[in-house]
Amino acid sequence: MAAPSTMSMLKQNTDLIVAAFIIGIILMIIIPLSPLLLDVLLTISITVGLVILLITMFTTEPLQFSVFPTLLLITTLYRLALNISSTRLILSTGAAGNVIDAFGNFVTQGNYVVGLVVFIIITVIQFMVITSGAGRVSEVAARFTLDAMPGKQMSIDADFNSGLITEGEARERRKRLQREADFFGSMDGASKFVRGDAVAGIIIILINIIGGFIIGVVQQNMQFVQALQTFTVLSIGDGLVSQLPALLISTASGILVTRSTSENSLGGDLSQQFLNFPRVLYLAAAILLILGLIPAMPNILFIMLSIGTAFAAYIITKEDLKKLASEQEASARQAQEQRREPENVLNYFQVDQLEIEIGYNLITLTDESRGGDLLQRVAAVRRQCVLETGIYVRPIRIRDNLQLSSNSYVFKIKGNVIVEGEVMPGYFLAMDPVGMNVDVPGISTIEPTFGLPAWWVSENDREQVELSGLTVVDCSTVLITHLTEFIKQNAHELLGRQEIKELLDVVRESNTALVDELVPGYLSMGEIQKVLQNLLKERVSIRDLTTILESLSESARFTKDPDFLSENARQALGRTICQPLEGPGHTLSVITLHPKLEQIISDSIQDTRMGTYPVLDPQMAAKIMEKTSEVVERVMLKGINPVILCSARVRLPFRRLTERALPNISVLSINEVPSNLGVEAVGTVIMD
Repeated sequence: MAAPSTMSMLKQNTDLIVAAFIIGIILMIIIPLSPLLLDVLLTISITVGLVILLITMFTTEPLQFSVFPTLLLITTLYRLALNISSTRLILSTGAAGNVIDAFGNFVTQGNYVVGLVVFIIITVIQFMVITSGAGRVSEVAARFTLDAMPGKQMSIDADFNSGLITEGEARERRKRLQREADFFGSMDGASKFVRGDAVAGIIIILINIIGGFIIGVVQQNMQFVQALQTFTVLSIGDGLVSQLPALLISTASGILVTRSTSENSLGGDLSQQFLNFPRVLYLAAAILLILGLIPAMPNILFIMLSIGTAFAAYIITKEDLKKLASEQEASARQAQEQRREPENVLNYFQVDQLEIEIGYNLITLTDESRGGDLLQRVAAVRRQCVLETGIYVRPIRIRDNLQLSSNSYVFKIKGNVIVEGEVMPGYFLAMDPVGMNVDVPGISTIEPTFGLPAWWVSENDREQVELSGLTVVDCSTVLITHLTEFIKQNAHELLGRQEIKELLDVVRESNTALVDELVPGYLSMGEIQKVLQNLLKERVSIRDLTTILESLSESARFTKDPDFLSENARQALGRTICQPLEGPGHTLSVITLHPKLEQIISDSIQDTRMGTYPVLDPQMAAKIMEKTSEVVERVMLKGINPVILCSARVRLPFRRLTERALPNISVLSINEVPSNLGVEAVGTVIMD
């Protein structure tokens, strides 16, 4: 029970012990030490250096030994204090304890020049190689760490904002990042102390030899040879005893700063990485064998090394094969267990918003190595939709479907097939938009987007067909044109609540007051979604979302009826709606409704939960549709793309009445036409 109590007391009073130790170091410089006490303190110095070296070999990252820069300074001061104490003993008594004497006699072996050279070599290695290299690594690491701090801090903030880490984890990462920068900066400064210690060691040994020789001959009446022998041995021993722990700690500092973050210790990394290439060991064994066969070489030594290296490579290869077999067995067992486990069906609830399925022959259109550019053109379609309709189309999934015919493709919305099409890779689609009745050498078909008569022609016939006045496009263009038109027709289905939130966030960046006033003060996101979907159904671009929201902010004060809000938004977007419908001379060619017809529709309007609809007798509705189609067809034969113009009250009900039969005809109200735009009536729908 006494040992844990003592250890606990030591841990509780660590600060006092460290402070007393540093004060003791300073007192060692002033107070003379006995040879026995000096032996104990020198042994402690060597032990501390050895422990520090071993600790650095077992750390997995530098911050695990973050106290090392301070410890480096303390140990350097401790060695200098021992140097001063040992110098005092050597010069005053001609003796400095058993440790220094043993080191001096063991290294010199009676040859003082050899001992002095060995000491100088050790000091130079420490000063010019280890300490200098460790200092340079620390300097570069500190600089790179400081340069990378802004990026790492931004990464931490991004992870925190996205919810990947908690606030506490983010704070801990920032603190760790700061500690790492401080550590390498401290190591850069602390390495200068070790370098100065090496220089001081050389100066001290020279002072000891010269000063000791003078004192021995002049004051102690020693013989010339005796004085040289005594003080040279002691000086060399003193230098070696002080430089040995310095060399250990310098090596430890080099290991610590050159170690990157790893999950293993130094020994584990060496064994794992050094022995990870058995083929290299086989090659080394072959080279050693060749060297062993050269007559002038020590043949037996090289051959034995070659055999040992080859045997090690064989053992590693055998272990790798065993490990690979074990992994394959575990993988097979895991796969079998997964087949037995209940299937996770949660992924089936995730439905793609928009996807394209293609037949086998169309896969080449997506292969860039074979000239396919479908993926890049799909990305361009998404950008085009933003410019033309104002909606953000999420990434479109393209997948192959072997159940389709080889040249077919389908467009899906939320897992449902909406339209189908067919293209022929290697051929070009020739279209006759003006009805020239040209004899085309190709395979007759129907253009999938607009239903025009067309032909698939080969590369050899392409130039001839183009010269005859037909429009010729490649397969990718056909598919992309169909996709673009498909997205425009179904844009309202692609606009969900999440997309509404993202659009509002974009407007909020430049017009915070507008969004904050409207949502949720007047309208919810669902009500705004309904209005925007109504606009997209009639191919009205919602890119000018600020104007739409300002209109909603004014109209929502009186009612939340989506039809009323949509009509007011259309009036605010009058220029945007009419601009693509303008003809030559900034004139709008329109088909008007006879006042009698407008009155019939106006009298039939009823408000329902689904919106405002005309309730007409089926025969009357069919007759209105017939008359309208006749006028539209007659005007289009003249080469005019007409627009139906009516009063604001009738516009929406009439649009809903005719949208199935005439989906591509725009219906405008008088209030939506800008005052500076000319209007030309090219026809009138009249009821008999």
